[in-house]
Amino acid sequence: MPNTTSAGLPAATALTRRSLFTLAGAGAAAAAAPAVAQGFGTGFTHGVASGEPSANSFLLWTRYVGDAGRIEYIVSKSADMSRPVGGGSVPVSAERDYCVKAEVMSDLEPDTWYFYQFIAPDGTKSPVGRTRTLPQGPSARFRLAVFSCSNYGFGWFNAYAHAAEANDADLAVHLGDYIYEYGAGTYPTAGQAHPDRVLAPSTEIVALTDYRLRYATYRADPDLQRLHQVLPMIAVWDDHESANDSWKDGAQNHQSDTEGEWAMRKAAAKRAYREWMPVSDDPYKAYQVGDLATLFRLDTRLEGREQQFSLEKLLDGKTDPAAAAAALDAFRDGAWSDTERQLLGAAQEAWLADALKASTKAGTSWQVLVQQVLIGNLKTPTALVEGLGAGVPDFVAKRLAAAAQASKAGLPSNMDAWDGYPAARERVFKAALNADANLVVLAGDTHNGWAFDLTQDGAAVGVELGVCSVSSPGFESYLNFIKPDTLASAMVAENPQLQWADTSQRGYMVVELTPTRAETEYRFSSGVRQRSAKLAGTKRIATDKGSGKLVV
Repeated sequence: MPNTTSAGLPAATALTRRSLFTLAGAGAAAAAAPAVAQGFGTGFTHGVASGEPSANSFLLWTRYVGDAGRIEYIVSKSADMSRPVGGGSVPVSAERDYCVKAEVMSDLEPDTWYFYQFIAPDGTKSPVGRTRTLPQGPSARFRLAVFSCSNYGFGWFNAYAHAAEANDADLAVHLGDYIYEYGAGTYPTAGQAHPDRVLAPSTEIVALTDYRLRYATYRADPDLQRLHQVLPMIAVWDDHESANDSWKDGAQNHQSDTEGEWAMRKAAAKRAYREWMPVSDDPYKAYQVGDLATLFRLDTRLEGREQQFSLEKLLDGKTDPAAAAAALDAFRDGAWSDTERQLLGAAQEAWLADALKASTKAGTSWQVLVQQVLIGNLKTPTALVEGLGAGVPDFVAKRLAAAAQASKAGLPSNMDAWDGYPAARERVFKAALNADANLVVLAGDTHNGWAFDLTQDGAAVGVELGVCSVSSPGFESYLNFIKPDTLASAMVAENPQLQWADTSQRGYMVVELTPTRAETEYRFSSGVRQRSAKLAGTKRIATDKGSGKLVV
């Protein structure tokens, strides 16, 4: 390993938050960025970003609005760009919404930090970005900063701000819900929305131009720009990059009679994502981090997922407890247990099984699933419903009642998670066991923090780390009649796999991988209503290689 600072970055490239912005003349933007993006102008409008790292390559991104035709880029070993190691030029056009990608694949060394910059024909320069290659061979440590569920309207992206300021991660990982599709006043409601966080467009996004403008709004956020500027990112989409509770052939929040064909909307959502994000077009992919880890980026959302079940629809109209119980029993033993039901799709599932075997055969320490939804089993405590007071909103009471009835029937409550696809989960778990994998599953989606010991037929499969949201509200927003500690304790008591939960805080997590141990630090933001990188607290959880269990 190269000489490193206490923050875990190579000594020659460790920078303060201020210095990197100052190099690009962006210090003022970081300190006093406009709260509302009124328009994006011309030139380099949205900073820089990088992603898709390997031991000898990475992908660079920027957006340049103008008649340039092509813009140049340069890669350097120094932040002042005085030690160039490569460069080139790439086309820019309105066809791709002026978004530009450059894949750098030559003259790069493994496990090395680099700097990059784009240059327009008139000499205008982008901010200087920082990125890195992945390790190759024996590696002592690698750190992932993991994020999920960043809703612009609810408040500031303070988790991004802290991660950039902490400067102690090697790679950012975003597990989805990078944007939200709703129109203004929906989620958040008008009363919940932050007055300085104004969405564009104000309507729900459906067409390509809508998705592009929504990305432009999010990417104008100064803390998101900063995160992209200083760290490469591996990103996956979840549902809100298209529409709520999406699956391969539709979505809960898509109405074909008023919003057109789902295939058209899905294609527009995918295109805008791939234009605006530093990602490849591969639907799923593996990234090798030396001999420490293989990161498997999965698509649990649009590639092969069958439609979600709905407990509410199943129980609708069944006021008689016996009839409801009978319906749940039939569902549990029938459709829910269907052995052919797919979440990943057959092709991706087979690819993952083979890739897990290849990773362990090569002697890689950890197999890490970079994916969207919880894979651990989670049932709703029946005591939550039994203790409901008179002031609980009717829709909350009905939702909890359905979840509690499902728990009594041995069913989980979240049918959008892997819990709704138990046969697909079993196939993945058995593939991990057959490969003798040291499995670490990363998950987002729920807005809350979770930590699971994963098992299959009594055998330890691995662990799951569910990250809380960047800004989207968690259980505290609609279960505010229950103290967070009480709710978390009840969830842990109800669910044998669940070892820890946090149901009320925003933030992110840093996962540190070493040859013998994976340690996670959950970092909780002090809030999202005020822009601040301050933390409210942390929580550390670890697992030792080969144990398949968490130390909480």
